[in-house]
Amino acid sequence: MEAPSGTVRDWLDRHAQARGDETSHGFVDQDMRFTWSGLRHHACAGASMLSAAGMKPGDTVALMCPNGPEAVLAFFAVTYAGGIATMINLVAGADAVAYALDHSRAKLAFIHDDAMDLFKAANVKGMTRLNPGDLLTPDHEFATHLPELRADDPALLMYTSGTTGKPKGVLHTHASLLAGGWTTAVAHALQPQDRALCVLPLYHINGLCVTLMAPLVSGGSVFVAPRFSASKFWQWCADHGLTWFSVVPTIISHLLHGAEEPSNGVRQNLRFGRSASSALAPEVQTAFETRFGVPIIETMGLTETAAQILSNPLPPMTRKVGSPGQAIGNDVAILNPDQSQAPINVQGEIAVRGPNVMAKYLHNPEATKETFNRDGWLLTGDLGHIDQDGFVFVTGRKKELIIKGGENIAPREIDEALYSHKAVIEAAAFARPCTTYGERVEAAVTLEVGADVSAQDLIALCVQRLGKFKSPDCIHILDDLPKGPSGKIQRLKLKDLTRNSP
Repeated sequence: MEAPSGTVRDWLDRHAQARGDETSHGFVDQDMRFTWSGLRHHACAGASMLSAAGMKPGDTVALMCPNGPEAVLAFFAVTYAGGIATMINLVAGADAVAYALDHSRAKLAFIHDDAMDLFKAANVKGMTRLNPGDLLTPDHEFATHLPELRADDPALLMYTSGTTGKPKGVLHTHASLLAGGWTTAVAHALQPQDRALCVLPLYHINGLCVTLMAPLVSGGSVFVAPRFSASKFWQWCADHGLTWFSVVPTIISHLLHGAEEPSNGVRQNLRFGRSASSALAPEVQTAFETRFGVPIIETMGLTETAAQILSNPLPPMTRKVGSPGQAIGNDVAILNPDQSQAPINVQGEIAVRGPNVMAKYLHNPEATKETFNRDGWLLTGDLGHIDQDGFVFVTGRKKELIIKGGENIAPREIDEALYSHKAVIEAAAFARPCTTYGERVEAAVTLEVGADVSAQDLIALCVQRLGKFKSPDCIHILDDLPKGPSGKIQRLKLKDLTRNSP
């Protein structure tokens, strides 16, 4: 297998020529579609718009756009023009947005009307606002003299969540961005006739690289939703004849606990659903597949790797529940603390090396140096082991390990025990400092409305499955758990959130 060559512009030009009248993007809440040739025309006109506004090749251009046609056009306009599309997290808060806008050194920004209040709250000076709505009805001439682009030119800047410090700006080239889409396309055998549903935000790497870049490589179609809706999800699949979707475990759990059912036609059309961004509890996966008849392919990816690094195979090949799969399109290793490779089934840090790995952290050589070891492996910060068949099993994040009395406890073990209760929709275990053991185990959950289950019932369940030492001393029942832009539960925020909880 070889990663795709060229640039985002090259691939857009190629599809416009080969399948110009076929749908590239649709929007589930709007009567609007782009064809490949139409998308290229909008991208070219947008490139002329950016040039007229003063953008030079290699400049960063900020995008503050919710999911919709404006976000899609702004991304392709910037990358087509040779700029760096800088995706701004719209739920990060004004301080984080201000940091990203300042750190990126962007002078131009596509700011959607719905994001203007957030932009004003960020109070960033010296930035020119471009209205992404103007991209829908371009009045610029079709650009004929665009700067030359190379595969190693930067194309995407995306900021990490920054839960343990300042967000880091992950810089991807055209090559690594395309390779990120390619790993997904290869793993899931995507074809031009495939139609994807995008419910994750395009300012998150899963939404952007999986459901925009993979179809750019495969030539398939994407139908973009403004956000996830449990009540509309299956109807969207029916209305647009969708063949796959990419979501996160919390969405799978909410669908599982919802009342809506997919029609037989939807069940037949959907080849698979894809889960990423955090661990999927085996009980949730099994229950979802049993109820809906749609196979879930668990995967794993990072912002630093343009999303996917691991994937389970498609049915009827063997999938291993509880594992995000095997390396596809890149190399994955388990490293000991001395950076040597660990034997089969021995825990260590998961590391990755391949064409989809980022170029660097922007303006942060120290963090870049710390993230890559001497052999060029990117250190993920995740712990796990590889079995004899090449399947990786993730045990948790190094920074999230609970160290109780000198013993390491992986929060995922406790999560999975809690998810085995049918009333639990969301669960996350975390550490609380204590004088006896150094750290003790606590957890937070959300439950089905009207569920007749107490915190003590859930603690007893954990004791039964894990033993008393690993079980939570306290379980907090909350209305909602804190999540990042993809829907991934932010475990490290729970300690402060539940500080005064009974």
